[in-house]
Amino acid sequence: MGLGAFIGVGRSLETALQRVERAEHLGYESVYVTHIAGRDSVTLLMAYAARSERIRLGTGVTPIYSRTPVATAQSFATLDEFSGGRATIGLGVSHRPAVEAWYGQTIDKPLSEMREYAGIVRAILRGEDPPQGEKFKCQFQFFGFEPRPDIPIYLAGLSPGMLRLAGEIADGVVLWLCIPEYIRDVVVPTVAEGRAKAGKPLEGFDIVAAVPSAVTGDTEQAKAQLRTELIPYFSLPFYRKMLDGSGFGDDLAAFDSEGQEAISDRFLESLAAIGSAEDASVTVRRYADSGATSPAVGGIARTDFDATLEALAGSLG
Repeated sequence: MGLGAFIGVGRSLETALQRVERAEHLGYESVYVTHIAGRDSVTLLMAYAARSERIRLGTGVTPIYSRTPVATAQSFATLDEFSGGRATIGLGVSHRPAVEAWYGQTIDKPLSEMREYAGIVRAILRGEDPPQGEKFKCQFQFFGFEPRPDIPIYLAGLSPGMLRLAGEIADGVVLWLCIPEYIRDVVVPTVAEGRAKAGKPLEGFDIVAAVPSAVTGDTEQAKAQLRTELIPYFSLPFYRKMLDGSGFGDDLAAFDSEGQEAISDRFLESLAAIGSAEDASVTVRRYADSGATSPAVGGIARTDFDATLEALAGSLG
């Protein structure tokens, strides 16, 4: 736990690899990658592992419909072995348009399907017989190889149901577009309910909160770019429900009628660490104060992310 970073790949894989090296040198505790319409997330983490020695490596997150539970267990176990025990398995249900168009799958019962999937992966890693679910079924055990049985499993969570499930069955939760107040008022108490159901304390459970960040003198340009990057999320039902519950229903209504320019400064300033190094660091600390155990800074396109990583490295003290 501690300060993390989301480091994706744009045009240059080598630039991303150098960025991971830099993040490790600067003292970041973890690096996460998303799983989008680009390079495969787990394969990318293997490359990151080859260029680092200490930093923890996780997906934020891999859609469970993109590969079978067996494939996930095998690929992350391999990553974990190669990296010397630094892997974190980040799992999410993704969204219906991507799941149906990219993977030819359907999201029918997201909570029960996530419970099934994570349970099978956990059992495989422990050398146990995988439980047979309604959607995910397999009979698999490693042969001639014993992976680390307690590789951490994190779930992507927005709604109370998935947050509660994460607290119950996982080791952490990965958040996106969750402002500090939502983390304090919804995420932390709901995760705690799941932990209590499992007979576990909240202590030791990792709350990873993605923080869009840009240390820059041109705050308006950074905000304009972030508005553009938020378009897909303001259009997806899971995020819309969470944003409405966070008190930004007016932003959603304005977005629907006027487009991205209507996303308010109030929302952007609640969500993102944009501005001087001092101002951006204050935002990162707000996330930590809200209960996020691992705020994870992420770059905003057309801004200098290397400079941002440098400036925010000591923001948690």
